[in-house]
Amino acid sequence: MIRDYVRLARVDHWFKNVFMLPGIVLGWLVCRPANPISTLACVLIGVVSTCLVCSSNYTINEILDAVQDSKHPDKKFRPAAAGRIRSSMAYTQWVLLAIAGMGLAWIVGPEFFLAELFLFGMGIIYNVRPLRSKDIPYIDVLSESINNPLRLILGWYAVRCVLIPPASLMLSYWLLGTFFMAVKRFAELRHIGDKATAIAYRRSFAHYTEEQLLVSIVSYATASALFGGIFIIRYRVELILAVPVLAGFMGMYMRIGFLPNSPAQHPETLYKQKALTIYGLVTIIILIVCYVVRIPWLSRIFEPTIPIA
Repeated sequence: MIRDYVRLARVDHWFKNVFMLPGIVLGWLVCRPANPISTLACVLIGVVSTCLVCSSNYTINEILDAVQDSKHPDKKFRPAAAGRIRSSMAYTQWVLLAIAGMGLAWIVGPEFFLAELFLFGMGIIYNVRPLRSKDIPYIDVLSESINNPLRLILGWYAVRCVLIPPASLMLSYWLLGTFFMAVKRFAELRHIGDKATAIAYRRSFAHYTEEQLLVSIVSYATASALFGGIFIIRYRVELILAVPVLAGFMGMYMRIGFLPNSPAQHPETLYKQKALTIYGLVTIIILIVCYVVRIPWLSRIFEPTIPIA
């Protein structure tokens, strides 16, 4: 049925493209577009382009994961896992969505097009053999979460900012996404409960244990904070005031990972967690305010007090 092919595209997962927002806001504040109306049009086209390319990646994911998804207690009801689609039509959908998304990306600009092409390529690396990074422990989390900094870059170039985003910010954003993905793996492993079933669903679970995933979660959060601190000190020290709020958001997300049948398994539905959503919006507002407002005395507090070799 047509709705099964629409489900392959996972339109409900488009919510994840909210991770473009920081790139859009920061790129706008840094580059200050001369023609706001034209820039807004590019942003809208860019968002649609990213949604289509993501749906292309979701389609190939469901095609190639049908056997594994059939072993999962919830995902076995997906159209491909349940055997309700034709492979030829599904592969056609994968190609057409990619072509449409890349065509719109070219309208936005060459930098945006290259970033979108990278996003599409990561879908192949993550899903298609012999690469299939999703089967390799730790690499699976790192390769899936790289979509976060890619979305930031896409948001940045959607406003036609010709500068290169700071490396420290992109690394921090990547590792923050890795933190989210590791929490997702932890929640999935706890929900499935049976090790053999977990391995049949995802090969990387042959290596993972709850303890190892918890250690990795702490490591990713620490590394993200380190690179985030580098960005703050080098570019906008006022953002340091938002650090406690960010830490609280990550703690709240971690707590959700421990819930029975945790919503962290389905990031596209997290907007239904009202407390988390409100806290996230407040965090974004605080970050914007801290970036825009200058506090000279705060910079003096963090000036070097010892000789620098």
